[in-house]
Amino acid sequence: MKLKSSKQRSISSTRWLQRQLTDPYVIKAQKIGYRSRAAFKLKELNDQFHFLKPGKNVLDLGAAPGGWLQIASECVKPDKTKAQLVGIDLLEINPLPYVTLIQGDFYEEATIDAIRQALNGKADVVLSDMAPSTIGHQSTDHIRMMGLCEAAWALAQEVLIPHGAFVMKLFQGGMEGEILKKLKPRFDKIKHVKPPASRKESSEIYLVALGFKG
Repeated sequence: MKLKSSKQRSISSTRWLQRQLTDPYVIKAQKIGYRSRAAFKLKELNDQFHFLKPGKNVLDLGAAPGGWLQIASECVKPDKTKAQLVGIDLLEINPLPYVTLIQGDFYEEATIDAIRQALNGKADVVLSDMAPSTIGHQSTDHIRMMGLCEAAWALAQEVLIPHGAFVMKLFQGGMEGEILKKLKPRFDKIKHVKPPASRKESSEIYLVALGFKG
């Protein structure tokens, strides 16, 4: 599929659109009805590590547009009385059945209170596919990403039950080893994974931490 040229579109925008039109994961997501190609990243991670199971309480940080929530919903089968599936983002997320959506900044205490209430206790799994708005300066983008990771980990420590799982996106850039040092003593097993759906040219990797020690 070729993209019609436009004088108002930058070269980088044209390349991005062309890549989207030919990306097999984008095409597959559209056919299935997933809200983003990122849904396949979570599916591939779960196929490998099996942390999403029926009846689990799950918190998804940076959930917009909802692709990870769709996969999590398929796996945990949330309802009104058992499993709780909670998604939070600064952006609005279109509703999903039996999913609690919170629009807000999880740096703010009011948002944290809303998360605690929505989870009705604790979480079996905390997911984070969050990423900062990048500026194209690698070291700055990496520092911003690590700030988000630190905040996600701080919240995960509070809400995770013993033996729970924490799955988080990282950017490779040198500082990711610091947060790994903090997590290693707190989990039975930690793996760095780049799922097939993650583009090869992307610096993103995923940390999968299993067996939270409390």
